[in-house]
Amino acid sequence: MGSRVQVFLLVISIQILLVAAQTNEDFAVLKSLKDVWDNTPRNWEGSDPCGNGWVGIRCTNSRVTAITLASNGLTGKLSGDLPSLSELQTLDLSYNKGLTGPLPASIGSLKKLTNLSLNSNSFTGSIPPEIGYLSNLYWLDLADNMLSGRIPVSDGTTPGLDMLVNTKHFHFGKNQLSGTIPLKLFSSNMSLIHV
Repeated sequence: MGSRVQVFLLVISIQILLVAAQTNEDFAVLKSLKDVWDNTPRNWEGSDPCGNGWVGIRCTNSRVTAITLASNGLTGKLSGDLPSLSELQTLDLSYNKGLTGPLPASIGSLKKLTNLSLNSNSFTGSIPPEIGYLSNLYWLDLADNMLSGRIPVSDGTTPGLDMLVNTKHFHFGKNQLSGTIPLKLFSSNMSLIHV
């Protein structure tokens, strides 16, 4: 009986260590964002964004699942560290005109993302084709930025937005995009509600 208790305690200890390590990784990403952004919420202090109830951060099981900082006056660039937030489902940084620079291709690694709202900022460059890897995405809003180039579609070797068959809302207006809306975006596999 004693060895079963020891095994049980060992398993529990390992699980606690794993949760603590993941929480620390999430904290490290948020700290890196705080370091490159100005005007982050004042309560972004301490090392536990979940336990301390950081403004704009939602957690489940001590993991960051949502960053919702719309109209927060944020300035800076979008960090390439975001993919480390492996449980992130919502990223809403809309209406922060001080957010600039290109959208990182690594954003396509946020596999659990369902809502990506980066509208009404000052992002530049092209739309990363890697966004096409976000197979759970329901809402994509990149409107009212300074994005340029064509809307990316897959070509067999590179991803594209036509791969987002679960996405119901595409918002691209008020950018500097060129070309027409690709026909591949209207695949029979998709059930778009709004483009």
